[in-house]
Amino acid sequence: MKHFFFVTVMAATACVSAQAQTIVFGAGYADYSEDTSEDQGLISIEYHHAPFHQATRFRAGWGAALTVDEDGDTHIGAGLIGQYALSDRWFVEGSVMPGYYNASNDLNDLGGDFQIRSLLGLGYNLNNGNSVSVALTHKSNASTNDENPGVNALLVRYHLGF
Repeated sequence: MKHFFFVTVMAATACVSAQAQTIVFGAGYADYSEDTSEDQGLISIEYHHAPFHQATRFRAGWGAALTVDEDGDTHIGAGLIGQYALSDRWFVEGSVMPGYYNASNDLNDLGGDFQIRSLLGLGYNLNNGNSVSVALTHKSNASTNDENPGVNALLVRYHLGF
């Protein structure tokens, strides 16, 4: 747990020093597809850079994410983030972040180090400029390895804007 706390603090510090557009803190539960795997709680931190494209309702940008579960299974990735405004307050978000996965618990091996995290979420903008969202994620190696069990997670997230 001390290792996880250290990694989280360092990631948050790096994001702040990089003048992040948004830092997203999440907590949830991971459901591994393999019957022998151990489902468990997880936390995540993401950095969303200022969008490189903005339209009336849609914006796209780059970001990075770190996810760690109770056993220390870790995924760190970077990729494309999109957000579509449904109204002034409500939005849909999505992202695709390929990256590195380390299974600290052998039961939660996803078939290789390369895993792609995809996300689909529904969010609400708060009066203070920040937002909250609920998101589903999926990690998979996209059949680039012989084994591809995957893991799904449900997260509650807080988006802290800068």
